[in-house]
Amino acid sequence: MKKIFSILGWRFDLPSATEIKAIIRRFSKKERSFFFFFLILFITAGTALLLQTNNIFSKEVPAQSGVWREGVVGLPHLINPILAVSDTDRDLVSLIYAGLLRPDGKGRLIHDLAESYAVSEDGLSYTFTLKKDLVWHDNTPITTEDIAFTAMLAKNPALKSPIRASWEGVTPVITNEREIQFLLERQYAPFLENMTLGILPKHIWNNIPPEQISLSKFNIEPIGAGPYRLKSIERNSSGIVTKYILRSFKNFAHGEPLISHFEFVFYPSERALITGFESKEIDGIAGIPPKQIETIKRTGTMLYELTLPRVFAVFFNQNKLNIFSKTEIREALERAIDKESIVKEILNGFAEPLVGPIPPGTFSAIHSAVDESITSTSSAEHALLLFKQNGWTKDEESGLLTNKDGDVLRFTISTSNVSDLTATAELLKSMWGVIGIQVDIKLFELSDLNQNVIRPREYEALLFGEVVGRDPDPFAFWHSSQRNDPGLNIALYTNSVVDSLLEEARKISDEEKRKEKYIEFQKEVIADHAATFLYSPLYLYIVDKKLKGFSAENITIPAERYAQIYTWYLHTKKVFHSPF
Repeated sequence: MKKIFSILGWRFDLPSATEIKAIIRRFSKKERSFFFFFLILFITAGTALLLQTNNIFSKEVPAQSGVWREGVVGLPHLINPILAVSDTDRDLVSLIYAGLLRPDGKGRLIHDLAESYAVSEDGLSYTFTLKKDLVWHDNTPITTEDIAFTAMLAKNPALKSPIRASWEGVTPVITNEREIQFLLERQYAPFLENMTLGILPKHIWNNIPPEQISLSKFNIEPIGAGPYRLKSIERNSSGIVTKYILRSFKNFAHGEPLISHFEFVFYPSERALITGFESKEIDGIAGIPPKQIETIKRTGTMLYELTLPRVFAVFFNQNKLNIFSKTEIREALERAIDKESIVKEILNGFAEPLVGPIPPGTFSAIHSAVDESITSTSSAEHALLLFKQNGWTKDEESGLLTNKDGDVLRFTISTSNVSDLTATAELLKSMWGVIGIQVDIKLFELSDLNQNVIRPREYEALLFGEVVGRDPDPFAFWHSSQRNDPGLNIALYTNSVVDSLLEEARKISDEEKRKEKYIEFQKEVIADHAATFLYSPLYLYIVDKKLKGFSAENITIPAERYAQIYTWYLHTKKVFHSPF
């Protein structure tokens, strides 16, 4: 059957397949060769033209699809913005919850649930307006009632939240369903950092007494408003959680994330985690010690070196060992440490030695601002001289430091059972052993260390890391009011001058003036040898190269690597694009 088509009123009859075959049979061999040659040439040129046209009129964009699998060491316990302490809990909080503001991964804050905010001239009032049509993962509307409830819970002493100190003196006042004010008793310059706190749904938590909140199932099965919602939890035959499966939240404040599913896989050890990565069970691992990075054999990966303001130090509990109460002894202990060797041998150079409580990269970092006399000579000889001046001499037979009563200088370091900290503890033991100090090491799983060692202050010396904020406020770490749980003054440090400096700095909005206060604060802490500050490491994040859209550079906690997770993608697609 013939096919008829028309162009501009002209009618054309197309030959049928039978007629085409009859025509070709009439061709000579030479004519047939020419015919098929030009037919192939026509098809090839036409295909190339179509592809070129497609490239001109379409572009490649991220596609909403795929599964991202990430592994961590340890299990979740408190996936709650107000109670989370471990990195595992904070990672999941970052994925499941949303705050009024959100870090951008570059050291700044952007809007999250908030549409806008304003700060009063006196710095005592912050007004926030919520975006329209916000809902929780269970589709219940989000209102300012949820915001006020979260703020009041954070400051409730019965809850013993580790962030309580940042919310003291703050009163939320609801204007309407979308507008809320925070009234401050006194100026608190870093207050906007509080607004990154994940908001809790009041309708879920309101009927649970504060004393029982830490026991609620919603700490394990959380409902938030963040980029991902909990889909399911997998457990092994013993009932131990092995995986959290999260699904992208279509009503997220920044739009549905491009990666459809996020699987969070839990491993019992670093070795098991690395094995899982090498066997491609997972696509990314974070916080891996530098020495372990060298052992990873998987190809097709990308290593990101992120700036994370952390302070690793040895904190001495003066309540457990009276000897630690003497400044000269704490100074002697620090003089015996070669920090450069720790950075080189344990951290492969992915760190910077520290002299004080605020790390490099923050606006009030110490370094050149500190009097050089405070950070002078460190050597075994210098340390021994200080010990001798304080009544300790090296016993010729045992090689140990002893006092006139025959007591041996001995103490225990408690730390987390992760490779870089255990290796650092061993190196510290060796360095102190050279001058005759007997050091024992106690290792704990991180959750056990937090709950049973740090919170009750059950340690003699503690090798641990503190995370300092984007706008550093050392109040929770060094003010004397924070010496007991839930405060974070794990050095149990008391200094009235430091207390005053920290209180004053919180009230100053002018950055340069606040910097001056923090420099004075650091000089006091360093002169007191309140802790043996060791290093500030980079945060290492290794991922499969298929991941696109990752842009984080400066983060304040490891979980902030997910700050812009809604822009990550694994696949692309072609869409029409006009070149005009």
